[in-house]
Amino acid sequence: METGKQLTGTLALAVFTAVLGSLQYGYSLGVINAPQKVIEKHYGRALGVLSERSGVLSENSTDEEEFHEAGQHPEVIMYWSLSVAIFSIGGMLSSFLVGFTGDLRGRVKGMLMCNVLAIAAGLLMGLCRMWKPHIMVIAGRAVMGLYCGLTSGLVPMYIGEIAPKAYRGALGTLHQLAIVIGILISQVIGLDFVLGNDDMWPLLLGLSGAPAVLQSLLLPLCPESPRYLYILLGEEEAAKKSLHRLKGVYDPSHDLEEMRREKEEADKEDKVSILSLIRSSVYRQQLLVALMMHLSQQLSGINAIFYYSTAIFQKAGVAQPVYATIGVGAINTVFTLVSVALVDKAGRRTLSLAGLGGMCCCAVAMTVGLKLQSEYSWMSYVSMAAIFLFVSFFEVGPGPIPWFIVAELFSQGPRPAAIALAGCCNWTSNFIIGMTFPYIQELLDVYVFVLFAVLLLCFTLFIYFRVPETKGKSFEEIAAIFQKGRRKGLKDEMELEQLKTSTDA
Repeated sequence: METGKQLTGTLALAVFTAVLGSLQYGYSLGVINAPQKVIEKHYGRALGVLSERSGVLSENSTDEEEFHEAGQHPEVIMYWSLSVAIFSIGGMLSSFLVGFTGDLRGRVKGMLMCNVLAIAAGLLMGLCRMWKPHIMVIAGRAVMGLYCGLTSGLVPMYIGEIAPKAYRGALGTLHQLAIVIGILISQVIGLDFVLGNDDMWPLLLGLSGAPAVLQSLLLPLCPESPRYLYILLGEEEAAKKSLHRLKGVYDPSHDLEEMRREKEEADKEDKVSILSLIRSSVYRQQLLVALMMHLSQQLSGINAIFYYSTAIFQKAGVAQPVYATIGVGAINTVFTLVSVALVDKAGRRTLSLAGLGGMCCCAVAMTVGLKLQSEYSWMSYVSMAAIFLFVSFFEVGPGPIPWFIVAELFSQGPRPAAIALAGCCNWTSNFIIGMTFPYIQELLDVYVFVLFAVLLLCFTLFIYFRVPETKGKSFEEIAAIFQKGRRKGLKDEMELEQLKTSTDA
């Protein structure tokens, strides 16, 4: 039994420091949207497309005229689209390196090394006026994408390994909480009268790298993951010291014994690479659950809400739709806090089922509201209520849980490879949705959320039948659940084969 203090100042510092990377990820996700028209105008000026009417740049032209002209020009549209999409491409590529980076010098030093990318990205975007803004911003977004692909795997991995079992869910949810806070901050300071204007937009983008500076100062104060020290490096004394720093004065023998057994299992196996993890039948069930959980997050339709909430609020007749969108961001944050409070009480499976089921109902309500609001004005309120509830249900379960449940599903050996694969799945599906949603929306119009409702129903059924509860269980106990299921599956296969043989005979 663990008898020591569970939540110490050192543990709080370590988790806070780690999630600064998540805050930066969220800020980078949201920051590019608010100043779109301003950035397009500067792209147009740098490319010379705004001067085509008169042969010279017109100083008398209004902002609205320049916004409209830049936004309509194919070259500006291409560079703007690339500025948005290159972030996801960077994340897709670097997510494969999460395991390598985390194992190379440890979780703490891995995060510290990644900060070089974040600071470089912030400088490229913050100083973009010194050269060609469109090239500098695209380069900065690409480098920031590389950073976020790494940190979106390293942060949940580190927190999952240092968190006490009783608080693993709540502390793991802080990764998502920091992401949504980052998005909300970017929405607020991206307003025109703050930094989202003609003069300050490079600073707005450059601030993407600011959390990395603070994190770099704090990371040397954080203990390394005891599981990394013991299981990967075999340094029992260093692991014991790290446990004492994280949990205070207590008897670490129970934790060390659990890690010893896990190390013995890991030593029996070859090092688990991404390719061998895909091929392995031993981890197939865990991997399927991990990938489906991440797909349920990205294919739920949440990004469609984030990208198009302003347009939906406009259709509903909201006078200042940008503030309604910020309201969505605030709801995002509040209900992620609800998830932090509930996840270790209600459980991962329960919250995921409630979240996905609720989102499915909201998607149907949104479709009805959008379809009928031209005939019945009060239906616009149904649409708006459905948006707010959709986001609320997302943040209760499907938003935060996939990020940390992967670290719970796998033992130390395959964990880095599994997190890398799940992260790549997340980034790839995010990119695909971002690229294809406008075309799907054009094809299906208001019925686009029916598609998401069907997907949400499928994910709800999958989780109900295939995902076990991991609340309060050790990594060893969770692995045993899947091994039991696998043995049962093999037994059923053998019985079917015997039955087939006897029938043929």
